[in-house]
Amino acid sequence: MTSKQSIDRHRRAFLRVSGMAALLAFAAQRAPALAQARSGGTAMKIGIVGSGKLGGTVGSRWVKAGHEVLFSSRHPDALKPLVEALGPRARAGTVREAIAFGEVVLIAVPYGALPQIGREHAAALSGKIVIDACNPIAARDGEIAQEAMANGIGPTSLKYLAGARLVRAFDPVPYRNFEGDAPRGGEKIGMPVAGDDPEAVKIASQLARDAGVEPVALPLARAMDFAPGTPLFGKAFPVSELRKRLGMTQ
Repeated sequence: MTSKQSIDRHRRAFLRVSGMAALLAFAAQRAPALAQARSGGTAMKIGIVGSGKLGGTVGSRWVKAGHEVLFSSRHPDALKPLVEALGPRARAGTVREAIAFGEVVLIAVPYGALPQIGREHAAALSGKIVIDACNPIAARDGEIAQEAMANGIGPTSLKYLAGARLVRAFDPVPYRNFEGDAPRGGEKIGMPVAGDDPEAVKIASQLARDAGVEPVALPLARAMDFAPGTPLFGKAFPVSELRKRLGMTQ
């Protein structure tokens, strides 16, 4: 082998090693955010129906945790400043696009809008994990709010979102508790997560952690324990206090 061939061979080897080092350095920069997304898993695709105060703030934390989020509203163009500030893992679209995009769908709209959402997107929602954060308020939602409070929020939401793997969560804690970055130290705020589908509850619980709160899993029937008008609604209790108020010893 000539001296020139030897030099060329060593140069090619050096370039391969350098390229691999650069690739690994880039991956290392991305790893922390993605590692936060799901313990032992990969980032999820989440569709948000209703990107107002609650949907927008919770969704922002999910983006910062490494998830991909499609925010939607009746006026997607109005969401442009939000998604531009959050970067490439956030985008805006229609309700139909958000439901199609999400492995999980968060619905955070006035409770009176659930029947229309259920009618127009029944096929797309069927079999999908849906986090219902809609609160029935009689002064705003009328008869359907009375129905929910009389028959139970869980069964009423399931009636209008038939086929969805429903979990009630993110509705009792005021949205201001999700503004800014998630806290990293101290006792976290407790978040009731009510559902009867074990996998749906598990995923919703992980998303609660990714949003910076600590989940407290409950059967769907107990969603009435933190419904509007109850002592738990509209409050942000430390998780130990929430467990105590729910009568849970652990």
